[in-house]
Amino acid sequence: MLKPLGDRVILQAQEEEEKTVGGIVLASNAQEKPQTGKVVAVGDGRVLDNGEKVAPSVKEGDTVLFDKYAGTEVKYNGDSYLVVHEKDLVAIVD
Repeated sequence: MLKPLGDRVILQAQEEEEKTVGGIVLASNAQEKPQTGKVVAVGDGRVLDNGEKVAPSVKEGDTVLFDKYAGTEVKYNGDSYLVVHEKDLVAIVD
C-alpha cells in the first residue's frame, strides 16, 4: 500500500451518481469532481520550524470533505486515489 509522507493524506474519493432535477443521470465526464473521500492512509504529520512534529488530525477510516481542486490523482494496483495535504481537508464527516 502507499504510505504518504509528512502531512499528506491518501483518500479514496467516493463516487456518487449525479442526476439533474429532471431525473437525467449525467455521464461521469459531465459530473463535478467528488469532494468527499475516505482516508486510506495518513502521513506522520508536519514538522514545525522549531523541529516539533504536529500529529495529523485525521485517521484511517475517517470520511472527509476536501477542497474541490485539491490534491494529485494517482493510480495504484488498478485503484484510483487522491493524495492531498492535510491543510486541503475542510472537515470530517460524521
